Amino acid sequence: MSQKKDIKIIVFKGGEKIQLFTYTNEYRSLMELLSDKLYLENFGECKGMGRCCTCLIKINSKSHKVNDFEGNELATLKKHNVNNLNDRLSCQIIIDQNLKLIEIEL
Repeated sequence: MSQKKDIKIIVFKGGEKIQLFTYTNEYRSLMELLSDKLYLENFGECKGMGRCCTCLIKINSKSHKVNDFEGNELATLKKHNVNNLNDRLSCQIIIDQNLKLIEIEL
């Protein structure tokens, strides 16, 4: 039995607006969803370890609460001179109901 894809994620990529649909735990992280659906070259090179900063996204939605910074994320962002709190590593963002209608930018 397939689960209903009730989480819509809105992605802005190069001026294009793309809508992706998923459900909680279909993918381990937002990085995996983006990689699978958008076929992004050189995206997520460290395979979700939070070390390379190649899966960097900007969260445009102010009202969405994504999971807190964990693991290597803050150190990696600092190492790559990323200081905006709306910029996140998509490999560290868990897909759950909090992401419904979130808007992100690649």
